[in-house]
Amino acid sequence: MARLSGKIAIVTGAARGMGESHAQTFIREGARVIITDMRVDAGRALQAQLGDASLFVEHDVTDLAQWEMVVSKAEEAFGPVDVLVNNAGILGAMARTADLTEKDYLAVCDVNQHSVFYGMKAVLPSMLKAGHGSIVNISSIAGMAANYGFPSLAYVASKFAVRGMTKATAIEYGPHKIRVNSVHPGFIQTPMMVEATNEEGGDALSLIPLGRIADPQEVSNLVLFLASDESSYITGAEHLVDAGMLAQ
Repeated sequence: MARLSGKIAIVTGAARGMGESHAQTFIREGARVIITDMRVDAGRALQAQLGDASLFVEHDVTDLAQWEMVVSKAEEAFGPVDVLVNNAGILGAMARTADLTEKDYLAVCDVNQHSVFYGMKAVLPSMLKAGHGSIVNISSIAGMAANYGFPSLAYVASKFAVRGMTKATAIEYGPHKIRVNSVHPGFIQTPMMVEATNEEGGDALSLIPLGRIADPQEVSNLVLFLASDESSYITGAEHLVDAGMLAQ
């Protein structure tokens, strides 16, 4: 299996959950991967598991200077970046709009929205040097519809923003052979999803036509396709992995 042979990728929020699955999948498919996270012990353990084709970098995605450092380390270690997966994200405070504090609102937007801008801004010069690139921005079904109760206004706003930012950047950089797509997962079996559903106490399965929670690998399969040359004519699009939730 070598669908990403020769490609250099950055995956944020890679120490656990979907990001960890994306990184593992990319390594299996021949990529060299910069894995970034604030969880240092888990990130270093993942690098040890993935081997010499990976490099862990401690990284606060809300800091543009740190983004520039990550891209620099990627180029020093492996070469110009071909693939960026903006995966890092948080749910933030579960509060109604009138009860949501400014601090909590901005914290969610910093991680979920502003970091996507910083990541694209930092990596695009490297992709321009490479002469091509694929950026995959992880949004959510909450970036398509605000139907499901548990995300706050801040979460929904940030995930809708990622969808629009993806389209704008895809139009700008299509002539440079750089593709930009967004992925919109539904309920995926990750620590963040477990924390959210436990706090709300709801029955997620009742909302899902396929009647089950997804394994992170089911999202990674799509991210892999979008990162690879197999999706060479796909850009500026949103891609649902939601088991039919938004078909209702």
